[in-house]
Amino acid sequence: MAKILIVEDDQNNRDLIARLIQLMGHEPILANDGAQGVALARSMQPDLIIMDMGLPVLNGWQATHRIKSQPTTSHIPVLALTAYALNEDRLRALSSGCDDFETKPIDIERFREKVSAMLARSNHRADGDTI
Repeated sequence: MAKILIVEDDQNNRDLIARLIQLMGHEPILANDGAQGVALARSMQPDLIIMDMGLPVLNGWQATHRIKSQPTTSHIPVLALTAYALNEDRLRALSSGCDDFETKPIDIERFREKVSAMLARSNHRADGDTI
């Protein structure tokens, strides 16, 4: 069972993502804003972070940059999940440190595939295997 940090300010979206994560057999950890997401990434050391980009306090780009800039959290993969769907938004998310990008509304099957793939890649890195 992986620990997955969900950083999402919209309660309905946060609940939906948490339910999907639970149905996949993983433990959701919930954050309401970017600053709380950064703090929980440090304290909980999740296996994956699902990051909304349009967040209060610290937006998703800022929060991801802080997470990826810290030695204790830089290894945690981040999946951007956002309504910002333009190619420029994707490039901005990736340049801030996100490892992958998914748009809202959520395509449940594609979301499940991305989460599983990111966890598998992360586990290979943790085991010292090459990808």
